[in-house]
Amino acid sequence: MSAPGPVSELKKQHLIDPEICIRCNTCEETCTVDAVTHDDTNYVVDAEKCGYCMDCIAPCPTGAIDNWRVVRTPYRLDEQLAFTELPAQEEFAGSEADAMEAIEGEVAALLAEAHKGSGGKAVAPASAAKPTVNLYSRAKPAAATVQGNYRITSADAASDIRHIVLQFGDIVFPVLEGQSVGIVVPGLRPDGRPHEVRLYTVASSRDGEKPNGNNIALTVKLVPGGVASSYLCGLRKGDKVEVTGPFGATFLMPNDTAANIIMICTGTGSAPFRAFTERRRRAMPGAAGRLVMFFGARTPEELPYFGPLQKVPASLLEQHLVYSRVPGRPKEYVQDRMRAEAGRIASLMGSEQTHVFICGLKGMEAGVDEALADICRSHGHDWPQLKPLMRGSGRYHVETY
Repeated sequence: MSAPGPVSELKKQHLIDPEICIRCNTCEETCTVDAVTHDDTNYVVDAEKCGYCMDCIAPCPTGAIDNWRVVRTPYRLDEQLAFTELPAQEEFAGSEADAMEAIEGEVAALLAEAHKGSGGKAVAPASAAKPTVNLYSRAKPAAATVQGNYRITSADAASDIRHIVLQFGDIVFPVLEGQSVGIVVPGLRPDGRPHEVRLYTVASSRDGEKPNGNNIALTVKLVPGGVASSYLCGLRKGDKVEVTGPFGATFLMPNDTAANIIMICTGTGSAPFRAFTERRRRAMPGAAGRLVMFFGARTPEELPYFGPLQKVPASLLEQHLVYSRVPGRPKEYVQDRMRAEAGRIASLMGSEQTHVFICGLKGMEAGVDEALADICRSHGHDWPQLKPLMRGSGRYHVETY
């Protein structure tokens, strides 16, 4: 930072927390003035371009975007790209301190307006374990070996979804349920630049796909023309993969055995909930808290893990499997089943032990939110008031893509 300037030159600067950011690219896609950019390590904001429109705030799934500093001279892009954590707020005295307080009040008002209706900034569940983040980067990735690559949708289903197991050997790669990892795709884009690192949520428990096996599982859908999914789904046993991360510090499983966890997902959004369920089965078999899952797909054949789910006991996981394209049956989506189970959900929502996690395609988010609003309204709960309270206490989480 440069030498002090006059009070009138104090500025508010928008920064992205590298410890919380999961590199989902939502902020860069949302920014209409191209103020957000990134390299292989961090997402950053160009202070010369940022006009404080706040369009990037509400869509951020982690709250990494909700960070500001009052500065004399803004942090340059190269400084931000080198951050491993956000710098502390610089202290000011006298009239500068008064100016800083005024600017911080302005920022708080902008954030409150930007978050209106979104539930506010996400925080981790109070009982969640402390995550390790950003341990490996593209410049220094972890090398993993493919242990398995299995199709987990029916062979004749339109959706080819794979369960891929990666083993890290002697490399330490700590990960918690709900965190993501980045996959480095080899080769270059047509413009000669490397492919973007693609993020995938881990589908296995913190102690591995195989207990103490130092491995992880990913749930990957083969997308026609998709560079990363084609690469991953084409891997064979013994192939080497470069992995970055782990990422994410808020979408984490509560460790409290009394926690009720409502999990709402579609397709590969089931990955973190497979991890949640396996962790509860292994570490908390007699937990008093309930696991309830609403899982949507087009047909049973296209629902990932359909076979294994049939073997999960109801005492561990209450399952609501929902299908929208079964011949001869009306279309049903997760929000429809939620309304049909309104009494069950409402009873859980009335408990301060209840956590809600939503994961899947971005298009599902609005419908699920409306269903929760309807359920709460019909059962004496005020959803516009309850939602930000749950989010602020680490009990409401959304991760859509």
